Amino acid sequence: MKSYDNFFLGVDNLEEAQEFYEKILGLELKFKFSEKSMVAFNVGDEEPAIILKEKSVHKDIKPTIWFVVEDVHKECEKLADKGVTFLTEPFSIMTGMAVEFEDPFGNRLGITDYTKQFQK
Repeated sequence: MKSYDNFFLGVDNLEEAQEFYEKILGLELKFKFSEKSMVAFNVGDEEPAIILKEKSVHKDIKPTIWFVVEDVHKECEKLADKGVTFLTEPFSIMTGMAVEFEDPFGNRLGITDYTKQFQK
């Protein structure tokens, strides 16, 4: 694991949540994907964002931490060899690949890579 990527949280109302995170907490909007029912906020100068997902669209959302790895597929093999069970197959996102799993205590984690940013 190289670093944190993003932190995902579920919300009941995306517009109310956006107002809270912007106006009450004072966080800067990083991006808003209305079509995906997601909004992200910067925390200071850190690259990792807090990404809010609307629960009515993302039915299985749980608080989730993603970590950056060099290659999701290779890391999946290593983790699977150590007994990790993934919730899905690796999937494509805008910046690369990602996959999620849970620790033995039910906490949701994920890994992602940035392989797409290096493609021309």
